[in-house]
Amino acid sequence: MQGIDHITPVLDVLCPMHVVLGPAGEMTHCGPTSRKFWPDDGAPPARVFDAFEVLRPRGIADMGSLLAARGEKLHLKKRAAPRTALKGVVMPFGAGGGAVLDLSFGISIMEGVRDYALTSTDFAVTDLTIEMLYLIEAKSAAMEASRKLNLRLQGARIAAEEQAFTDTLTGLKNRRAIDHILSRLIESGRAFALMQLDLDFFKAVNDTHGHAAGDAVLQQAARVLVEETREQDCVARVGGDEFVLIFEALSDRHRLAEIARRIIARIEEPVPFNGAECRISCSVGIALSQDCHPPSQEAVMADADTALYACKRAGRAQFRFFGEPENAGGSGPRPGPRQKSGPPPG
Repeated sequence: MQGIDHITPVLDVLCPMHVVLGPAGEMTHCGPTSRKFWPDDGAPPARVFDAFEVLRPRGIADMGSLLAARGEKLHLKKRAAPRTALKGVVMPFGAGGGAVLDLSFGISIMEGVRDYALTSTDFAVTDLTIEMLYLIEAKSAAMEASRKLNLRLQGARIAAEEQAFTDTLTGLKNRRAIDHILSRLIESGRAFALMQLDLDFFKAVNDTHGHAAGDAVLQQAARVLVEETREQDCVARVGGDEFVLIFEALSDRHRLAEIARRIIARIEEPVPFNGAECRISCSVGIALSQDCHPPSQEAVMADADTALYACKRAGRAQFRFFGEPENAGGSGPRPGPRQKSGPPPG
């Protein structure tokens, strides 16, 4: 096109994503950004209609119909992959029937920057696209920072809640957790069993070997209780040497009795500490939720406590279900353990 050479440097700066067209639609010049639509080792198609498909207005397939839409917003798409969506406007240029087609990405800007590795130098200095990209990037960074902060806060909240329901010495649940679990079970109406367990002769360990030995005994007792119960059962330390076990959907007395026997037997195994052996036992009171009418947290705990102290009066180191006559024997009294050194336990 005559006279086009002197204007293309101006177009390259003012609208770097333009294409200069000849009378037959041949692409005689591509701006520096529009040249990036085709890789360095490939050449752009000869004609604009081989390079781009005009989606709207419909029916544009030659220069006559293209020039008829001069000044209107065009919706185009690249024919070669990636099939980038573009916006454009065309205006006649020169006396020979040529034109200039100026292009932009529109809402496809993010894909365009990614697909063609564009930088700020690929846009006119007055183009607000770069400012938009900076805003989008800043927003994305802020949202990512917010997401990470929310995750940390959520983790901290979960850790705080877990800590609030956990006994720090043994890692078991605590009384607050027991209150929560019992309230949920009673509200649901599901049957459960509750064991209240008290260590026998524990005071003698503290008096004879010190509180560090007592802590070791409590930790060993906690391990035994966890190992002798199911994963879904709740094991909690609710006092100095007091523990509560909750067995959801378990009310078979034979199974519960067997669990209690195993626990008592293992609790009576000596706990080594600083060259000495700490010996204790335990008493277990068992209550079933279906025996309470109506069931309530206070009633089930009171029933288990009543059975526990019946064991204490009968000689300790045994288990008993709530409602059993005290002369029924439960598991039967057992002789209390003695320390290897020091005074006999109280």
